[in-house]
Amino acid sequence: MMSRLQDKFQELKADNKTGLVIYITAGMPDAAGTIKAVKTAVEAGADVIELGIPFSDPMADGPVIQAASYQAIQRGMTLPKVLELVKEIRQFTQVPILGMGYINNMLNYGFEKLAVDAKEAGIDGFIIPDVPHEESGEMKQICQAQGLHLVEFVTPGTTDARISETCTTADGFIYCVSINGVTGVRKIDYSPINKVIERVKKQTDTPCAVGFGIGSPEAAVEAAQQSDAVIVGSAVVKLIMEEKYAEAGQLIGDIRQALDKKVS
Repeated sequence: MMSRLQDKFQELKADNKTGLVIYITAGMPDAAGTIKAVKTAVEAGADVIELGIPFSDPMADGPVIQAASYQAIQRGMTLPKVLELVKEIRQFTQVPILGMGYINNMLNYGFEKLAVDAKEAGIDGFIIPDVPHEESGEMKQICQAQGLHLVEFVTPGTTDARISETCTTADGFIYCVSINGVTGVRKIDYSPINKVIERVKKQTDTPCAVGFGIGSPEAAVEAAQQSDAVIVGSAVVKLIMEEKYAEAGQLIGDIRQALDKKVS
């Protein structure tokens, strides 16, 4: 039986469409606001929701998502409350949801218990940027036992040997980090990561999704040249923090339209 995430990517491939993954920090601007943000994103054309689990030291994130994470923690958002939010989201959508967070949070909860509780809540997998491939084996087994995905990463500097290892165990999708650095909107040359994606695609059918730096329809189209999906975070989070839901929906909708025109 295929997962929600696998079904979604198969559907996108059949329709010759590029997937749109939208990152939203859980707890921003508050719990109800997060629910509203997810609804807005889904209605505007998001294919997958990457739900950020707030952490005090989000090492892969730039200033916007760091600020969102800090504020969410200050307002009382915790990992158990994130799971409760997912249960509420599942009342109105079956969009794939991936929990993006850092390993300390998850180990404090108990990773095996988290996998069970996450599956029950309606999460489809995890993105954990501070766990390298060679340390992820046991966690991947725990996730697979619950039918969850553990997303792997490649970067412009990933070696051929590491790409081969990653492709051997990759499932769900491979997160293709466009630059060496942190999240945040900026002008990026996507050709280095596109070359990596070409190498990845020779070794696996697992979809590739490009993230970091994408904040406009033009950037999304540029990033999508080789990939199966693009990931948009900081540009949307900034608007949600300011409670500009209509503007967030407009941005997501504009990106969705631009990606659809790319193949028409």
